[in-house]
Amino acid sequence: MSTLRFGQHLIKTSAVFLRTELSFALVNRKPVVPGHVLVCPLRPVERFRDLRADEVADLFSTTQIVANLVEKHFQATSLTIAVQDGPEAGQTVKHVHVHVLPRKKDDFERNDSVYDELQKHDREDEDAPAKWRSEEEMTAEASELRRLLQRP
Repeated sequence: MSTLRFGQHLIKTSAVFLRTELSFALVNRKPVVPGHVLVCPLRPVERFRDLRADEVADLFSTTQIVANLVEKHFQATSLTIAVQDGPEAGQTVKHVHVHVLPRKKDDFERNDSVYDELQKHDREDEDAPAKWRSEEEMTAEASELRRLLQRP
């Protein structure tokens, strides 16, 4: 099985549901909400400032496609789209990535609590790997999203 570099991690392409010339989108191993996915540049770049203009354009065009897909598929009414750029912003993976989270009314008691959850959701020192989704779950979700993207 082939892999893609995601910062300090290698991601199996079975978790990837969209790939463009310069970006890829993957399902999350520990989503904050159902449908929480990531969009990343193919080139492993740690900080947003280090992306080339063509990579920024592709990253956000891809994010828009992905956002429309997950909002519809997960029957959301809104989206949280976030980039944690640097460790003080909560970035734990040293590779630029955009979080796309489908949102629903009252999914959090306090709306901005999503950012607290986002900051701590994938810290390896706080979570046992047992809390992460299985490879099978991630592959199934990626397959479904890939299938939906292929529909006219």
